[in-house]
Parts: sequence; structure tokens; C-alpha cells
Amino acid sequence: MTLHKILKYIALVLGLIGIVFLVRILLADDGAIVSSADAQESLITPFLWLAYITLLLILVMVIFFVVKGLFRGDIKTTLISAGAFAMVVIIAYVLTDGNEVQLKDGGTLSASGSHWVSAGLGMFYILGAIAVGAMLISGVKKLIK
Repeated sequence: MTLHKILKYIALVLGLIGIVFLVRILLADDGAIVSSADAQESLITPFLWLAYITLLLILVMVIFFVVKGLFRGDIKTTLISAGAFAMVVIIAYVLTDGNEVQLKDGGTLSASGSHWVSAGLGMFYILGAIAVGAMLISGVKKLIK
């Protein structure tokens, strides 16, 4: 069996387990979940563990395929992509500012933390604009041909 088929079956199993956990949460009484630690433990915790396992599998696969790509000789493309991403991080950090923020729980978010949160949002907007622009350019090129 190829790696693609194995990963497809793993994704299918994880998706089905997630659907079962989600249905259990949706069928439960909201008040009971909020007020009862036992209900939270039996309904929410398995769903969270499934999310943690899925995230771990995704991280392992990403690291595996990045290292695999590096050994195939794509180091130049990888370094260019990493450099472009670093430039987006730098641009977003320079364009944003940070102020100390009072949190709802009474704590305080430092100016540095606020700056990084703003930079993360800026990166999201920049990368989103690049993705939309790439899709538009691709669509226009297909229309021209």
C-alpha cells in the first residue's frame, strides 16, 4: 500500500472518531457540561486528546516530508521559501505596534506579547492577501488561455 492510501485511511479513522465525539458533545446538555467536571472529563477531554493526537501526527508528517525534500536536493527552494516567510514575519513585526493590555481575568499582557500577537495577525492578513492574489492571477491566466 502506498503512503497516500495509508494516510487517507488514518485521516478517515480520525475523522470518524471526531464525528462520534462531536455528536456526543452535541447531544449532551449544555448546562451539565458547564457545571459538571465529570461531564467535561467524559465528553470534552477525549475530543481534546483526539485533537492533540491529530496535531502531533501532522507535525511529524510535516517534519518528515520537509527533511525528505531537503535530502532530495530542494535546499535552494526551501531556503528561498524560508527566507520569504521570514521577510513576511519581519514586515508584519515592523508594521505593527504593541501596547500593554489588561486581560479580562485581571492579568496583563505585556507590550512585547501584544506586539507579537499583532504581528501574527498581520502575517495572517499578508499571507491571506498573497493567497487570494495567487488564486486571482491563476484564474485570469486560465481565462486568457
